[in-house]
Amino acid sequence: MHQNLDFSHERDISIDDLVRRVEAYYPEANFTMLRKAYHFAEKAHLGQKRSSGEDYIIHPINVAATLIRLRMDLDTIVAGLLHDVVEDCNVSPTEIEREFNQGVSDLVVGLTKISKIKFKSKEESQIENFRKMVVAMAKDLRVIIVKLADRMHNMRTLQYVSDEKQKKIAQETLDIYVPLASRLGINSVKSELEDLCLRFLKPEIYYRLAEKVSMKKSERDTYIREVITTIKEKLFEYSLHTEVKGRPKHFYSIYKKMTARGVDFEQIQDLLAFRIIVSNITECYKALGIIHSSFTPIPGRFKDYIAIPKVNNYQSLHTAVIGPRAERIEIQIRTNEMDEVAEAGVAAHWKYKEGLAGKSAPKLDWVQELLEYNKNSDNTREFLDVIKNDIDLDGVFVFTPKGDVRELKYGATPLDFAYEIHTEVGHHCVGAKINGKIVPLRHILKSGDSIEILTSKTQAPSKDWLNIVKSSKARSKIKQWLLKIERDENRELGRDVLEKAFKVFGTNIKALKKNNEFKELFDKEHISDEEEMCVLVGSGKFTAKQILEYIPSLREAVSKQETTDIEKITEIESYSNKMTKNVRNKTHSDNAIEVDGMSDVMVRMARCCNPIPGDGIVGFITRGRGITVHTTACNRVDAETLIRTIKVSWNKGFSFTHPVTVRVMTQDKPGILSLISKTINNCGINIRSAMAKSMPDRKGSFIFEIEVKDYSELLKTISNIEALEEVISVTRV
Repeated sequence: MHQNLDFSHERDISIDDLVRRVEAYYPEANFTMLRKAYHFAEKAHLGQKRSSGEDYIIHPINVAATLIRLRMDLDTIVAGLLHDVVEDCNVSPTEIEREFNQGVSDLVVGLTKISKIKFKSKEESQIENFRKMVVAMAKDLRVIIVKLADRMHNMRTLQYVSDEKQKKIAQETLDIYVPLASRLGINSVKSELEDLCLRFLKPEIYYRLAEKVSMKKSERDTYIREVITTIKEKLFEYSLHTEVKGRPKHFYSIYKKMTARGVDFEQIQDLLAFRIIVSNITECYKALGIIHSSFTPIPGRFKDYIAIPKVNNYQSLHTAVIGPRAERIEIQIRTNEMDEVAEAGVAAHWKYKEGLAGKSAPKLDWVQELLEYNKNSDNTREFLDVIKNDIDLDGVFVFTPKGDVRELKYGATPLDFAYEIHTEVGHHCVGAKINGKIVPLRHILKSGDSIEILTSKTQAPSKDWLNIVKSSKARSKIKQWLLKIERDENRELGRDVLEKAFKVFGTNIKALKKNNEFKELFDKEHISDEEEMCVLVGSGKFTAKQILEYIPSLREAVSKQETTDIEKITEIESYSNKMTKNVRNKTHSDNAIEVDGMSDVMVRMARCCNPIPGDGIVGFITRGRGITVHTTACNRVDAETLIRTIKVSWNKGFSFTHPVTVRVMTQDKPGILSLISKTINNCGINIRSAMAKSMPDRKGSFIFEIEVKDYSELLKTISNIEALEEVISVTRV
């Protein structure tokens, strides 16, 4: 069984101590290499001191000791000893590879800070270090495990630096390293770091908690022994031979409960946690049944992380009961293997034999997602927010229509889920069905929800979506789409401006490109091609006059141009910019439908299906009545009408309301018509007409004609009606 780990600062630890500890779990290790690494680091750091006044070597040797407690492979332990030699001692990666091996060299390089680049601020420098760490992490997860061991020892000796530095490092640890340890499942490190952060960020709270906990130590220890004995006896009655452990909760865990509940220490009841270790999964559930039949379970406090493990592979049964003396206690039930994974996380999966660690290293999807976001994000502040938010483990478990489990952040919406499934599903999402009921995009998901995403080919992301989604993956995809659309618009605008400007001199882009006239411009301004040139002009980063001055055959003509011609070019730019903005803002706002390749065409909506923005639509030509628009799902659109179809699309600039009919089936109760009408009005929706009818089976049937702006607003209205207790179903007619 995996023992509770102690990461205390060890002042007198030696290489012989390290060798003995490695030998205990890995007797075949190359101890010659381990000793060589120690002496190499000792020589490299000779004369260097820590803030505590100790020889610097005490730091890497404590880092290595932590990695040994996590039972890491030899390359990782050696990298822990050498992790600062490249950064602080001018040792080259080539030398490390020559003296040890490439695996150790790669790990040390991954751990080396970015010291030679000059940044505007310390924060920017730190963020770039995290970017580098994410890249290194994607190649080999052992990099972050060594980084955590490094941070653990720095936190253990943080009292030797200034108060300002203590708070800065502690806050950074709480924001970044604690969630990382949680994501990697290394709960022993996570808990230790949390308590250390509390000690330096809120010392008055930490020491008050320490004092109060120690005051009742004798009484608490007696109670823990009593509960352990009672639990063992209950389990033994059913032939379950188990190990039971008990301990007070960590200070940070108690502090979080106090903050969340708004109470003082004396009002926190569940301060003790017990762990039952059994042989297999069957015994886990058997033990749970015995505990629940022996003690009173506290409603709503049971969680099954065995059936649905956390994303870091954590598995356990959690419950809370009223224990002896009417005290509330928390109990975790797990197997030996689960216990080891819970304490050491991803480190528990490592092979100790040489050459196997890299091949068998676990791959985590969230690391790849961070890597992808790192590639797509130029904003360093934004990237840090991603690290803080997206590696936070706590979330909600939801189900796909096929029954697959997905974990999302707390507060996630159907949009987050849609982008989790696939980028295109996200782009075209208009709503969702949660447990069979239609909900809008802003709906907050809860654990256990079964989700079916509703899509429309005409749907596209908008800036408003950035305020709806919680995950950086969804936010990144939306931003990429918006940037692409903006780039396309800027390219067309820039091309239009340049073509008009070149026309003043009797030429065009095609002719200039053929004569290689853009080479000087592209070389000096680092522009890749004429498309990027058009984008730069369309976005206002270059003017048409600046581009003209780079064209060899036009440079002299431009300099000799009369004032009227220069004004003409300036006027071209100003007019094009103004026109494009007007087009973007207005886009024929008096027409709801845009017809491909035709103007001044009479368009009408089919009464049989009443299309609204967000619906997939198809238009077909009718004799004497222009173009009739149907939804693509309309049963009136048959093979015969398809012969006369024409491409139509919704005009995004159109903001008028559209009539749509919905049927509401309810229990037949007095006042139900008034209740539904009030609900619709509260959504800001106008009711054009309403018909009510009592059915023979004591049910009510209501037909409402309402006015909505688009499909999303319709979904929101339907969702609010469905939420009424008396409502059986809501369907669009």
